[in-house]
Parts: sequence; structure tokens; C-alpha cells
Amino acid sequence: MLLSLLEAAKNNSFKSPFQVASCDAPSTLEKQPVPGKSVMAAAANGGNFSGDSCEFGSTKYFMLCGFGGILSCGLTHTAVVPLDLVKCRIQVNPEKYKSIVNGFKVTIREDGARGLAKGWAPTFFGYSAQGLCKFGFYEIFKVLYSDLLGEENAYLWRTSLYLAASASAEFFADIALSPMEAIKVRIQTQPGFVSTLRQAAPLIYKDEGMSGFYKGLVPLWMRQIPYTMMKFACFERTVELLYKHVVPKPRSECSKGEQLVVTFAAGYIAGVFCAIVSHPADTVVSKLNQDKGSTAIEAAKKLGMAGLWKGLTPRIIMIGTLTAAQWFIYDAVKVWLGIPRPPPPEMPESLKKKLEAAN
Repeated sequence: MLLSLLEAAKNNSFKSPFQVASCDAPSTLEKQPVPGKSVMAAAANGGNFSGDSCEFGSTKYFMLCGFGGILSCGLTHTAVVPLDLVKCRIQVNPEKYKSIVNGFKVTIREDGARGLAKGWAPTFFGYSAQGLCKFGFYEIFKVLYSDLLGEENAYLWRTSLYLAASASAEFFADIALSPMEAIKVRIQTQPGFVSTLRQAAPLIYKDEGMSGFYKGLVPLWMRQIPYTMMKFACFERTVELLYKHVVPKPRSECSKGEQLVVTFAAGYIAGVFCAIVSHPADTVVSKLNQDKGSTAIEAAKKLGMAGLWKGLTPRIIMIGTLTAAQWFIYDAVKVWLGIPRPPPPEMPESLKKKLEAAN
């Protein structure tokens, strides 16, 4: 599947817009946008530097982006395990865990400080796999859909392009995440359950078979696909708006450090919206994996409308910080590894001429 998508992204029936960015190019200042290419090509042309380690849109480019996704998602989700644990417990047992502060107090009183780290292993491995697919496939689908739309439509419909590419990527990312997410939630929320990945995985398989790892997949899609669509589309457009209206100089004149600050700010803004959009489905996932044999609809009915929004405050804090950190790490990895970093897209010259002629 991955190889076929890579080939499609580079060699589909439309002319690929990514044949303009070569690592052998001496300098971004010596290159000019190539007429007749898509808006993504113009971005790529402006994003390559003499120190780039790969060609934009190449197989190596996609693989390195996937590696950036592993670090971005795996490290950040593992870092916030204590907050995630309390959030999940508030969602499934609000009578006992009444608030963030109370949830931490009760957890430490019953399990000690080490109890806050419950579920760290499935979190790390699960979200590392998710990050690989989320960011790697997003870059692939963004190239593929840009090719299909063509130069002008890729610019005019760029928000829809981001939404479609991120939704497609997250579909596969959740398949990779689902088994570890099921294990994590059981460890964190089911009283008397084992506390390690090594013990939990065979136990779930013995009791429920493979379905035990994937019974939360549909609500996971319901949570993660809207979340990821918001995460990528909101981030991309926020970066574009920040450089246009807030940052006092063009992106090309900003240092890499200044660019990373913009990345972090845009990531946090996107994260707040992500948390709100995906929270009800997140609550259902937590409840579903806690209760054996229940369905998503049954879990939602048990929770009720008010229950679906339990734990929103800690999730906004967690997801806002998490999303900002993920984008910062992902962009920093691109800088570190010399991966091409295209600037926000600009209107193609052909479209500018059409608008001028219409006026």
C-alpha cells in the first residue's frame, strides 16, 4: 500500500509538480518558480536549500517525514501520560475523579506517584506508529491530491486539499494505533487490570481475540479523523495568516528559530480547536475500552450529552500543548535532517493574470 501510494504520488497520470526541487540545486536564491507547475511546486521551489538532504517529493523525503512523525507523536504523547491518565479517569468515572487536581490526588493516594505513568509503553509504541502514518501519509496524499487538482485548483481549494489529505492519512494511522490505544485505556481505567504492556496484550487476546484490539477502531476514527483534519488544515492556514498579517517580515527573511516560533504558535491555536472538535468521540473511546462487550452507541447513551464533555478542560490543555509541541518537533526534525520545508503557498501567476483580466 505504502509503495503504491509513493509511486502514485510521484508518477500519476498527471504531470508531477515535484520535479522542480533537486538536492543538487546550488541555492534557493538561484531558482525561480517553474511555469505550468502546481502551487505546491512553487512552494517546494522556495523551500529547498543547498543543505537539503533529499529531493522534495522523493521516497526519501516521505520516509524522513514519517520519521519526524514518529518522534513528534511518540515523544509528546508519552510525555503527557499523567495528564492523559487523569483525563481518561474523569471521563469514565466522574463520581470518583471530580477534577484535574482531584484526579491527581486520588491517583497518587491509591497508586503512588508511579501510578501516574501507567500506560506509558502502549502510549509510546502506539502513537509512534500513528505518527509515522499520520505525517508520512499526509505528505504523500498532499502531493497526490495536488497533482490531481492541478496548479490553480490546488491553490484555490488548498483548505479542502489539507482536509482530504489529513483525513486519508489518519484513516491508516488509526489502524496502526488502535491495538495500543485499547491496551492503554484498559491499563489506565479498568480497576484490577494488569499494569504493563507485556501482561495486557496476551490477556486481551486470550479473552477477546483480535477484535479486542480493534473494537474501538470506529470511534477512534470518529475522534481522530476530525481531530487530524482540524490539526492539519487549521495549522496550515494559521501559518499562512501569521506570516501574512502578524510576522513583520517575509518568511524567507526569518531565521529558522523565528520560523519554529511561528510553527509552535500555529500548532497551539490548531490544538485548541482539535480538542473541542474531537472530545465527545474521545470520551466514547475511553468508556468503550473500559467496558467489555459494549458498543459505541451504548457507551454514548450511558454517558449522556453532559458526560460526553467531561474532561474537556484537561484535554484542551493537553491537546493544545501536545499539538504545538508536535508541530514544533516535526518542523525541528525537518531542519535537523535537512528535509525541504516549503513556505506557505502563493497564488500562481496564471491565476493572477486571469483575475487581472477579469477586472
